[in-house]
Amino acid sequence: MGRPPTEPGVPIAVLGAGVWGTALAVVLARHGRRVLLWGADEARLARLAHERTNATSLPGVPFPDSLVIETDLAVACEQTAGLLLAVPSGGFRTVMLAIAPYYSHDTTLAWVTKGLEPGSHKRLSEICAETLPRCPPTLVTGPSFAQEVAAGLPTALTVASTEVEIAEHVASWLRGERLRVYTTDDVIGAEIGGAVKNVLAIAAGISDGLGFGANARAALITRGLAELLRLGLALGARTETLMGLAGVGDLVLTCTDNMSRNRRVGLALARGRALGDIMGELGQAVEGVASAREVHALARDRDIDMPITEQVYQVLFGGRSPEAAVAALLNRDPKMEHEMAVASSSP
Repeated sequence: MGRPPTEPGVPIAVLGAGVWGTALAVVLARHGRRVLLWGADEARLARLAHERTNATSLPGVPFPDSLVIETDLAVACEQTAGLLLAVPSGGFRTVMLAIAPYYSHDTTLAWVTKGLEPGSHKRLSEICAETLPRCPPTLVTGPSFAQEVAAGLPTALTVASTEVEIAEHVASWLRGERLRVYTTDDVIGAEIGGAVKNVLAIAAGISDGLGFGANARAALITRGLAELLRLGLALGARTETLMGLAGVGDLVLTCTDNMSRNRRVGLALARGRALGDIMGELGQAVEGVASAREVHALARDRDIDMPITEQVYQVLFGGRSPEAAVAALLNRDPKMEHEMAVASSSP
């Protein structure tokens, strides 16, 4: 079922006042929308309201006048025709349950969260079905850093939804002169691409941090893409999605630029830093760390070979050193390349 166009005077609420939430709220407001920005941290909201910018994460990016800080979740949900969630995967179910009493089927809901639910390794579309069964799962994904989006640099995104009309509706919120947005109905492919690429970015950071160079990074990205394809196709994703913006596009970006927090975790691990210290220093959610545990569990349950993911998991949670993880990968028996690519396209 489609949605009527959101009139400029009807607010869109962004739930989650971190770097991505504030960047998206700024972009929507620049596009002439009224925007309500809500977050769970009242002290952060008070600071944003006073300074009219996110000085910590997006310095030099002022809030447009049509962006309003909202502290009441009920108001944010009930006075809007659109909800855009920008919360960590670990808090996704909690926020969806909090929304449930106020959610109307006439409200379009989408999320930019990338990852799997900690502990259950469920996709976020599955959480959506459990918490808001009337809500078509819809997500915004693709190769993008919040800082560049907020700065107005050229970016291409993908909106995935089981209902194409809703994907197009959400895309219409975001499209602008320098923000190109495509749509797809392959929700599974978009979700798996967004979750697995963060794990592989940690591996790329480890490789570069150990000084293995550009050749090794290119090999790792390529073999990591094969892992992404194996898992995604086994779960019902489509190849074209995984080979597009939501898959290989996001993978390349996250593995190659130090703006990626996941890549920076890998770089720090290669220098011998403890994971707890790294996470504390970053001070923000690093989805690849949680996703490594969940993707590893999902691959194990499905009996899918994901050697790079396995080694990232062992470094993060199994006490293995980065050097030992690389040695384990290098000492694997060689195979024909096509045998290492896509093992099966069936669930």
